[in-house]
Amino acid sequence: MAGIVVAMLVAGLLPSWWCGRDADSWFRGDPARVRGLAEESVAFEVEDDRRRATGSAGVIDGMWGLLAHQMTALGLAQVCLAHPEWRERYAPVVTRAATKSLLPEMRSVFTDAWHGEDGAIHLDSTNGHAYLSYPALALGMARLIDPAFPADLATRHDALIASYERRLLASPTGLLDTFPGEAYPTDVAAVAAAIAVHGRATGIDHTAVLSHWAQQVRAVQIDRDTGLVIQRMGVNGRAHDAPRASGTGLAAYFVGFADRALAEELATGLFGQERSFLGFSAIHEYGDGYHGAGDMDSGPLILGKSVAATGFALAPARSFGHHDVFTRLYRTANLVGLPLRSGTRLRFATGGVIGNALLLAFLTSGPELAR
Repeated sequence: MAGIVVAMLVAGLLPSWWCGRDADSWFRGDPARVRGLAEESVAFEVEDDRRRATGSAGVIDGMWGLLAHQMTALGLAQVCLAHPEWRERYAPVVTRAATKSLLPEMRSVFTDAWHGEDGAIHLDSTNGHAYLSYPALALGMARLIDPAFPADLATRHDALIASYERRLLASPTGLLDTFPGEAYPTDVAAVAAAIAVHGRATGIDHTAVLSHWAQQVRAVQIDRDTGLVIQRMGVNGRAHDAPRASGTGLAAYFVGFADRALAEELATGLFGQERSFLGFSAIHEYGDGYHGAGDMDSGPLILGKSVAATGFALAPARSFGHHDVFTRLYRTANLVGLPLRSGTRLRFATGGVIGNALLLAFLTSGPELAR
């Protein structure tokens, strides 16, 4: 009988110990692990540069390319902030990745949805074009850490941020549409993040627009019962979807660039969705009283738990010092992601390029972002 009990204890505890053995190192920002994943991201950008220059197959464009290059830029920029001694190596890659996130082919699906109106060109439009917040934020982080950031790109960045500031101040709900008639609070959180980082990089005071946006997030975009942001809305503030954890998790990361207090409020709602078993955690996608299917935002839902939201939650868990939550979430990410080392590089085998870029950004997220 004692042997059975011991075997059950081992079976229950060993997987969580094994999958969580690196969690503390990531939480502390251990240079060896951070640099390994950073080098994997550099390798992706170098190979992408080569393929674009030679016209080779395998280039990632469209929405996924936009996300891959943006998150690579954010993750490497965060690494530079935490490790200034690595800035000389990574800052040029940050700028290249951010620049590629602004290529026309990255936003073609959005331009098509807006009947040919390209938000990066039609800056005087009254339409929101909130998707451009992703390259705008990446450009801001590149500008913040790269002393060689090109002057012409800075001029373009200034114009994009000015257009967002004008549109956001004019929005009574603090919402801008990504697609015609569809606003995503998460995308608008990225707009606010881009504006805030622009202020850090240039010294321009954006307090008025950021205060207006934060007030409307609390008044319109957060579900009072669950503490989660509503996934999709009309620009008039009407809900088009349920309050969900995937949008809240990614929003909490972006909001951390702009408003620490608001980001912590979102994190509290997000962590209320944590479900744990044998030392592993996952984030339940829908708030109490709501249900639905998985989609491209949440990833597959497994018994209602979101793969995406679980990964997103790593960022606020680390940024706000929730060591135990971070450890439980990391165990799950480790189990699903299958980290592998190859020389000096570290990658998560099942996530591919986008998964590695996302994890670099979330695993290196920290309080220095909103300084």
